[in-house]
Amino acid sequence: MPPCDFVPEKYESYPYERVQKIREQNIAPSLRTYYRKPLLLHQGHMQWLFDHEGRRYLDLFAGIVTVSVGHCHPKVTMATQKQLARLWHTTNIYMYPAIHEYAEKLTSLFPDPLKVVYLTNSGSEANDLAMFMARLHTRNFDIISLRGGYHGGSPYTLGLTSLTPYKHGVANGFGCTTTMLPDVFRGPWGGSHCRDSPVQTVRKCSCSEGACLAKDQYIEQFKDTLNTSVPKTVAGFIAEPIQGVNGAVQYPRNFLKEAYQLIRERGGLCISDEVQTGFGRTGSHFWGFQTHGVIPDIVTLAKGIGNGFPMAAVVTTKEIASSLAQNLHFNTFGGNPLACVVGAAVLDAIEEDSLQKNSEIVGTYMLLELAKLRDEFEIVGDVRGKGLMIGVEMVTDKTFRIKPPMCITKRDVNFAVEVFRTALQKHMDRAAAK
Repeated sequence: MPPCDFVPEKYESYPYERVQKIREQNIAPSLRTYYRKPLLLHQGHMQWLFDHEGRRYLDLFAGIVTVSVGHCHPKVTMATQKQLARLWHTTNIYMYPAIHEYAEKLTSLFPDPLKVVYLTNSGSEANDLAMFMARLHTRNFDIISLRGGYHGGSPYTLGLTSLTPYKHGVANGFGCTTTMLPDVFRGPWGGSHCRDSPVQTVRKCSCSEGACLAKDQYIEQFKDTLNTSVPKTVAGFIAEPIQGVNGAVQYPRNFLKEAYQLIRERGGLCISDEVQTGFGRTGSHFWGFQTHGVIPDIVTLAKGIGNGFPMAAVVTTKEIASSLAQNLHFNTFGGNPLACVVGAAVLDAIEEDSLQKNSEIVGTYMLLELAKLRDEFEIVGDVRGKGLMIGVEMVTDKTFRIKPPMCITKRDVNFAVEVFRTALQKHMDRAAAK
């Protein structure tokens, strides 16, 4: 394991067994834990986590793609502590410096005309509001999403989410329609040049330079949905630039560009769900939509926006935002002073630590190293992604989602890949012995 000079504090809370008992008796059972013996985590430092016994772990999941600049990043921690001593909360019907400073800083990172922000508290809440805005502004109702997409767990956004484990047996999704996922690995079409990634599928194709048969076929499916499943006018279309929960699934180049055009021809707005792809994680660009050469009408942000602090945002145009001002719409905690100071410190840390560039360099290195495992082990079916938004799909099992804090190093990658290789080899050895 790579060295780390940080020494965690001594764990002084409940014994492990008591924590387990409280978990079973007092915490909602829908909040599941991983591993036969769940981890009891005690402290974090940058890309490292420490459990109650002082054991150190390299974090490759970042609190579900949420710790963007590193656990307890000193700049974010100091800014938070300073604001805690000044003002935690007031209502946003008053003016206070933090919300204005942060709104200016955040929107400066977006292309025109995306210059108005509405601050919220979670990704589900942000996508919920984006749906509401699209319907208000267009005066249409139907919204289209891609199968395999995850856009939240609220009753409103569950209609957009298209993953069975998150679907409950109650009515939801009125006015929401899903369309075929343009998955070039598992889908019916795909080739060796489709993805904006240093690693392509093992599927071969005969497409000429600049052409993509897979993209054309998936666009035809998208058109079929528009022509058969929704009215002639729609409220919008929402997609993640790279699907997150579904395992870093990437679409063929230019698919989103053509899909956006088709939606706009029908009066709809295009929504980019940047909850996981935003803030430099893809490496080449700060926002995932930029990798597709498109400008959305609405962008939703969460997770990495606050490095673990509960905050989110909807960024849109002044015209679309004005649609919400026809009546009162209020958010108690959205944009509170503490959240805005945290968000601003995260943006500063990304810039000062060159974390977007690090995501590109280290992410590309990790993808190429993982691709060697695909060539070495037949159980590894696909390696895909961009920057530090990575998926490894097993042939007979689930997908590994690798989305670490963006401060991870090549040395950390070497360690992680070697651990993965060892686990794969042990699995193959056990299978061969049966």
